Amino acid sequence: MVFADMTTTSPVRPSSRPPRLHRLPDFRRLWIGDTVSQAGTAVTVLALPLVAIGPLHASPFQAGLLVTCEFLGFLLLGLPAGAWVDRMRRRRVMIVGDLGRAVLLASLPVAAWLGVLTLPQLYGVAFGLSVCTAFFDIAYQSHLPELVDEDRLVEANVALEASRTVTAAGGPGAGGALVAAVTAPVALAVDAVSYLVSALLLSRIRRPDPRPARAAGAGLREEIAEGLRFVARDRLLRALTLAATISNACGTVGASMLLVLLAGDLGMSPFLCGLVFTAEALGGFLGSLLVTRVAVRLGEGRAMIASVAVSGVLWLFAVPFFHADARYAVACLLQGLGWTAFMTFKISAVSLRQRLTPAPLLGRVNATFRFLAWGSMPLGALAGGLVGQYASVRAALWTGAVGELLAVVPLVVAVRRRRET
Repeated sequence: MVFADMTTTSPVRPSSRPPRLHRLPDFRRLWIGDTVSQAGTAVTVLALPLVAIGPLHASPFQAGLLVTCEFLGFLLLGLPAGAWVDRMRRRRVMIVGDLGRAVLLASLPVAAWLGVLTLPQLYGVAFGLSVCTAFFDIAYQSHLPELVDEDRLVEANVALEASRTVTAAGGPGAGGALVAAVTAPVALAVDAVSYLVSALLLSRIRRPDPRPARAAGAGLREEIAEGLRFVARDRLLRALTLAATISNACGTVGASMLLVLLAGDLGMSPFLCGLVFTAEALGGFLGSLLVTRVAVRLGEGRAMIASVAVSGVLWLFAVPFFHADARYAVACLLQGLGWTAFMTFKISAVSLRQRLTPAPLLGRVNATFRFLAWGSMPLGALAGGLVGQYASVRAALWTGAVGELLAVVPLVVAVRRRRET
């Protein structure tokens, strides 16, 4: 399997130039709905752990356990979710996922208002969100190729990722101010409303959403195994999956302890805590605009290697600058630049999976990727909580940052083998 040129598309005559993506009604509804829900999610990224660290007085291990629950659904249900999504109407799965997340988040401010909010409820809501998100994301990535042509998938993914990073840029800062004004549990209601808006917009997509045809006699186990085999046998998909798994697992070791360090050990305000996420989102937005240009300049394989390597080094350099003084600005800058570099790998990996996978297998291939790449995150968060509890919170950040450098290895091996064949 070769590293395809991201910019290769079917020739288009000037007289038949396709309309801009935002002029396609169905894609526009998906785009706006996803943007709205991502804006609410940007608030939750900050508010949910602050509920644990603040009013519920969670220890470093308990805070790490919360992050574990936020991704546990991908580990426990990631593989069967892909097979189930390939049997169901994908847009319907997305709508149900949005509604489920809205209900779960709405339960937190209600419990806080009644004075019965506890850490076990927070863990349960976090796990429920991860289950809904597992189904939503698999269906979302499998449904996108039905809304745009194959030669516009990179363009569509770039547009969606750019919108996500724009909303994420303002979300944590606004979320910090919102948390300070109305408390973290109430701020979570904003995300609940955003999911309702997303569900409404998805329900207005007019493109048919037929139930996928099933192979005669195919069982759940056989369908899951088919997706696993497809990823394992494809050199490129295998390398992308391994790189993402290592990056996510090690990255979560440190990320699970970041707010414990900022809000707990350093006593920084919610607004200042949110600035690092704003910097990451701004960096991601800039990176999403450079993806195609970087891939053309370096070639897709080398671009992804450079993306993972440079981002890992920048995140490693950021760790010693996390202090409650002027050094914090340097840490935020380095974190943001790391995400600028990493977006080439992140967007290219999604687009390549969509291009290289047959439509009937896409849900299961996406699920295999999510199971491994995202399923590693609860394990990383658990490890981060243990290191933070029994060594130090800052030691967890160093451990994760050093480990992320290893994510480049599968990509280097894949490129080298390609040159030898």
